[in-house]
Amino acid sequence: MNKPKPQTNLSYRMVFSLILMRDLTIALRHKDDIINPLLFFVIVVTLFPLGIGPESQTLSRIAPGIIWVAALLSTLLSLDRLFKSDHSDGSLEQMLLSPHPVFILVLAKIIAHWLLTGLPLILIAPLLAVLLHLNEQSYGALMLTLLLGTPVLSLLGAIGVALTVGIKKGGVLLSLLVLPLYIPVLIFATSAIDTAALGLPYNGQLAIIAALFFGSLTLAPFAVGAALKVSTN
Repeated sequence: MNKPKPQTNLSYRMVFSLILMRDLTIALRHKDDIINPLLFFVIVVTLFPLGIGPESQTLSRIAPGIIWVAALLSTLLSLDRLFKSDHSDGSLEQMLLSPHPVFILVLAKIIAHWLLTGLPLILIAPLLAVLLHLNEQSYGALMLTLLLGTPVLSLLGAIGVALTVGIKKGGVLLSLLVLPLYIPVLIFATSAIDTAALGLPYNGQLAIIAALFFGSLTLAPFAVGAALKVSTN
C-alpha cells in the first residue's frame, strides 16, 4: 500500500506570515543589520555638502542623484544578509525542501528585507533632502520614486544574492551582477525628481518605475527560487 503523503495545515498566507515575522524577529535581535545601512545612507549624503561646498544651487541640482545613489548603495550593502545566514545554518535547504511553493518563502524574505532597509530610507530621506536644499516641488516625486523604486532594488538584488549565496566572499561578484540591473531605476527616478523641480508632469517616469516594480514583483521570486536551487546543489 502506498503511504499517504504528509499534509500540512498551514495555508500559504500563514507560511508567508511566519517567514516574514521570523526574519523581522531575527533582524530585531541583531540591530546592527538595520542600523548599518541606515547610517551608511546618512553618512554618504552628508559627505557631499562637505566635499562639494554649501552652495544651495549646486546641492539642489545634484540632490536627486545623491539621494538615489546613496539609497542604491545602502540597499546593496544590506543584501548580503538576505540568504547568507540561512545558508550557513542549513535553514535555507529546509525551506527549499518544504512542501510549500518556494516563491512564497522567497517573497516573504524579500519583503522583510525591504521593511528593514528600504522603509527606513524612505522615512529619513526628506530630512536629508532638506540638508541638500532639494527643490520644494520635488519632495512628492522623491517620496513616490523611493516608495516604488526601493522594492525593485530589493527584488532585483535578491536574484544576485541567490546566485552568489554559495560563494565565499562573493560581494564583488554580487555588485557586478546587481548594479547593471539598478541603472534603469536610478535613471528614471532622478529624472522624475528633476522634472518635478521644473514644475512639469512626471507621470511617465513614475509609470516606468511602477512597471519595473510590478514586473519585478511578478518574476523575481520565481527567478530567486530557481537560482537558490542551483546554488545550493
